[in-house]
Amino acid sequence: MNFEQVIGNRRSTRFFDPDRPVERDKIQKILEAMRLSSCAMNAHWLRAVVVYRDELDPALFERLKVPVTGVLMELAPVHIYCFADPTVVPVDKGNRVKELIDVHACNPSHGWTYKFVEEHAWPAVLKPLSESPTYPAMMAWDDGGAAMQGLLMAINQGLGACYSVMVEDVAKEAFGVPKEWLPHYVMNIGYSLEDPGQRPRPPFENLYYERNVSTPFVRDEKVVKELEKAGMLQDPEPKPGRKEEVRRLCQQLGLVE
Repeated sequence: MNFEQVIGNRRSTRFFDPDRPVERDKIQKILEAMRLSSCAMNAHWLRAVVVYRDELDPALFERLKVPVTGVLMELAPVHIYCFADPTVVPVDKGNRVKELIDVHACNPSHGWTYKFVEEHAWPAVLKPLSESPTYPAMMAWDDGGAAMQGLLMAINQGLGACYSVMVEDVAKEAFGVPKEWLPHYVMNIGYSLEDPGQRPRPPFENLYYERNVSTPFVRDEKVVKELEKAGMLQDPEPKPGRKEEVRRLCQQLGLVE
């Protein structure tokens, strides 16, 4: 698939094949994609715990579910629990930025030197940031980008994926997660049984602006046609026969219609 096709094919899959396991190499590729994401300060706060549904104790599995995601988790063979480790920056003290200087990703031409990191970036920026109320939001921004790269890798490999919330205290206890880690979401992975259209989205011009927020960024219909041809913009939900597809899948999986 080309990149546009991968984005266009992305759905929040909710009907997985519960009996088809996900190959371990495909899971690794999802994690590899996460690791290569952009991240401020080269911090890489994201931590992920891969959990296999069929290895979970039934009583524990029940405690890990929430009402709106229970069926989803029962159908998906793999659950990737995503957390943020806020200790990275305070412990590292700018050393990961120095790694970028060492490989000439950050250069003196842009103000980056060991001296700048030690005397200015760490004490005046990084340390206060790690103690700021906005620190979790910054971690969430970068971790969300990493998780999305993993999700798109799942789609690229022919898998389905869907995020769900986690029961933090149960998950931390069950998987030995450090108490200071902050919870994000669970990425549920498996092979999709459904073929829905693209989900409804707000109008383009209501979301994006040009030069100021009084001026919508007007869509160029030529670009729209190009993206339709490339497979990124596809037929919206509901596709013909979608209602019948859902009914059939509910019957197949023993779910309430």
